[in-house]
Amino acid sequence: MQAVVINCTLKPSPEPSNTEALAEVVSAALREREVDVDMIRAVDLDLRPGVRTDMGPGDDWPAVHDKLLRSEILVIATPTWVGHPSSLAQRVIERLDAMISETDDTGRPVAYNRVAGVVNTGNEDGAHHVISEVCGALVDIGYTIPGQAWTYWHLGPGAGPDYLDDARGHEWSHKTARAMAANLVAVARALEARPMTAPPE
Repeated sequence: MQAVVINCTLKPSPEPSNTEALAEVVSAALREREVDVDMIRAVDLDLRPGVRTDMGPGDDWPAVHDKLLRSEILVIATPTWVGHPSSLAQRVIERLDAMISETDDTGRPVAYNRVAGVVNTGNEDGAHHVISEVCGALVDIGYTIPGQAWTYWHLGPGAGPDYLDDARGHEWSHKTARAMAANLVAVARALEARPMTAPPE
């Protein structure tokens, strides 16, 4: 089984990413369940604005799209900025939008029978809002969201320390991350055994 984790931090490599650190807890739990994980840091790529799979020469999204089609699991990891997912998370969602109209040989949307979840970090409250925004978009695209397929960390309300700078709350976030990974794999395996068919005409 394959998973893609798209880290939508605004920090380019090799700068440490709080969001990636928490996403790695999920990734480790997925690997324990024999899932191969590919972590992508979106800010390091040239992801052109648009809602097509290929926006022309130099666009790095087609390679990401190919990885998504080879994976059963997608995790969007995003920090909170001004109460919303990062601008890069929005860019990724906009590029995923093209998958709504892509179908396989049976007329089934290509995101069907794939599961997704969300990782969120921030030093202000708003995690549930960010999670609901991202999950709502992923459902529109065709992904299945298992129960409790998310984890987050923050010490809000208001400004505060970063995830990598303060261990408070990590125990809960990590426990939730492990549950998230278990639920993603369980539902992905269920869909593999009993796949959804193309929607009725």
